Amino acid sequence: MAQVHAQAPARQPSPANVDPALFKGLRYRLVGPSRGGRVTTVTGVPSQPKTFYMGVASGGLFRTTDAGTTWVPITDGKVPLGSIGCVAVAESDPNIIYLGTGSDGVRSNVSTGRGVYKSTDSGQTWKFIGLYNAGQIGSVRIHPANPDIVWVSAVGDAFKPNPERGVFKTTDGGQTWRRVLFLSDGVGSMDVELQPGNPNVVYAWMSHLERKPWTIISGSREGGFYKSSDAGEHFTNIKTGLPTELIGKANLAVTAANPNRIYALVEAKPGGGLYRSDDAGQSWSLVNSQASLIQRPFYYATLGADPTNEDAVYAGAEGFFKSTDAGKTFTTFRVPHGDNHDIWINPKDGRTMIQSNDGGANVSTDGGLTWSTQMNQPTAEIYGVWVDNQFPYKLYGAQQDNTTLIISSQADPASRDDWRPGPGCETGPIMPHPKNPDIVYGSCKGQYGVMNLKTGQQKNYWIGAQSLYGNPASDLAYRMQRVSPMATSPHDPEVLYYGSQYLHRTRDRGVTWEKISPDLTARPDCCQGVSGEPITRDVTGEEFYSTLYAIAESPLEKGVIWTGANDGPFHVTRDNGKTWSNITPKDLPQGGRVQYIDPSPHRKGSAYYAAYRWLLGDYQPYIYRTDDYGKTWTRLTDGKNGIPADWPARVVREDPDREGLLYAGTEFGMFISFDNGGRWQSFQLNLPNVPITDIKVHKKDLVVATQGRAFWILDNIASLHQLTSRVTASEVHLFKPRDGYRTRLNPNILGPMIE
Repeated sequence: MAQVHAQAPARQPSPANVDPALFKGLRYRLVGPSRGGRVTTVTGVPSQPKTFYMGVASGGLFRTTDAGTTWVPITDGKVPLGSIGCVAVAESDPNIIYLGTGSDGVRSNVSTGRGVYKSTDSGQTWKFIGLYNAGQIGSVRIHPANPDIVWVSAVGDAFKPNPERGVFKTTDGGQTWRRVLFLSDGVGSMDVELQPGNPNVVYAWMSHLERKPWTIISGSREGGFYKSSDAGEHFTNIKTGLPTELIGKANLAVTAANPNRIYALVEAKPGGGLYRSDDAGQSWSLVNSQASLIQRPFYYATLGADPTNEDAVYAGAEGFFKSTDAGKTFTTFRVPHGDNHDIWINPKDGRTMIQSNDGGANVSTDGGLTWSTQMNQPTAEIYGVWVDNQFPYKLYGAQQDNTTLIISSQADPASRDDWRPGPGCETGPIMPHPKNPDIVYGSCKGQYGVMNLKTGQQKNYWIGAQSLYGNPASDLAYRMQRVSPMATSPHDPEVLYYGSQYLHRTRDRGVTWEKISPDLTARPDCCQGVSGEPITRDVTGEEFYSTLYAIAESPLEKGVIWTGANDGPFHVTRDNGKTWSNITPKDLPQGGRVQYIDPSPHRKGSAYYAAYRWLLGDYQPYIYRTDDYGKTWTRLTDGKNGIPADWPARVVREDPDREGLLYAGTEFGMFISFDNGGRWQSFQLNLPNVPITDIKVHKKDLVVATQGRAFWILDNIASLHQLTSRVTASEVHLFKPRDGYRTRLNPNILGPMIE
């Protein structure tokens, strides 16, 4: 710290911490877009046929009271995280809601849960009621007559063994919980259901589900179907007719039309498919082994039974399907988006339903003939943000399960006219040419593209000449992550960098590429095979380990390039790629993912790294600074200086207008430091408590990308640049405003006419 201060010019001392009251005039502004993102869970209120809830995978809980015409977030600022696994409304009192956190679709960007929350006033207020370490919570069921009796299925920690998993029960509204079904610290509960009309009969499915950076593990020889006849006090494992060897994830569905009927969509080897029981789970038969029903079961496995017709059942994976003959045959059932996760059908009316997928949630009141829009849900999962120098400037990012985005910084979040897709695909990244914003670069899982926005022409190139899909990392000449890193040069607008295990450079917009580094990863032999085990293979590039994940060139020194890999190593070159140094901090545990690198805009040789070990079961925040090209490092997060010890860090940026002013995005919110990382304090303000995936400081605006709530901007942070100890001690202080712009009235430029 002293070294940094010695390099800085004389100035008023920075405050270590600032009274949060001084921030009360600052508010983040939602930019959008309102194109929906992944929704894990949905439910409705039988007595209020236009009221529904959707739990966003990383964006919190929303409610509609007009059948999906409008949606309102009801957990912002009340529940301190965005990952939602399940939601249930009490049948006996719809004011009572139980919320299980932690999406149970454990893909590589899954965000963990932190227990169960309860509301007794329809979501106006929320209270934490326990199971903090239950990880991903798959379902919650409420006794139909007594809302104090609740059962929860806990998948458990998705990244490591832990004992807080299985089926839990409370009889006092969540004041206390008992674990009533437990097999081992590696096997959790995927689902729990109550027999319609008889809540003493409880069904549960148990299996092993675990995520590693290099693979997804779904299934083992433990688990299967369990039944209780005494309200969950004791369970019996029933195997008759069900798979008995490798048992994976499953989803259960019951129907009030026949309380003894149960459907189960089961991942297994051998024997995966749709099973049915007509004797309350005592025996089962395989009724359909159609592969499309059980595709990617660790992520999908969606099942719903019509409460008014025992033979009508819905199943979802990448596609969505309906059967009217008790599961023997299925036909495609049209929904607004693919990659399906949940369905709820009103028990009083089988034509009123809500369904969720990777594009949001949609309501139908006519049995699925028509659906409400998903274009009114600002819940996009954004991978990174880049900006240009237009006025108003534009934001560039990639939306998971949709397209890349180019959106005005002054966009109306509800408008569809202020954004457009660009080159690349859902993973990105996407960024403008530094000097010509009509030229945009995009990436798509190892494929690079360049688009001319004026002409619409797009050219695509395979840098590695091999598709990521279906190929193990060990067979690829170039290992490219699904989210491959890309960076422009701040010194030469025609230079672009791209990462595999090597650093690649092009000077002709991607026509030709040169490899300018050796392998910059650790490449452990254990982790280069086919992902997906022991039942379902899943090779989409998400699990490619030992690839570069972050690239940045110093804005002060041409040819000083920093890289970070998703298996741990930090590297730097000071001679434009001729030689490289491994500069990994000695106190950083091995194997983590370098999320972002920020070379200092103020000091040569200085850079900040954010490393992420979440997928290894390590929730500590790792933010580092070097001031000597990586020879030595200072860890800026010890769990005691402002950022909690179990809040993983995703990104760190230094303000280009004020040396030592840092912003950090974590899994659960935003932080700020005025002393170069010595102390941190919350800078959440009105921002939802969701994962912060990237930060940019541009034209004295703070631009934020989130996983689950789209883009946000904190306009005009010039006052932060002027905060000193003297200012914070003053009763009154007039800040110097930033330069303003006078514009003509234009329907495409929103906000104030004079800024």
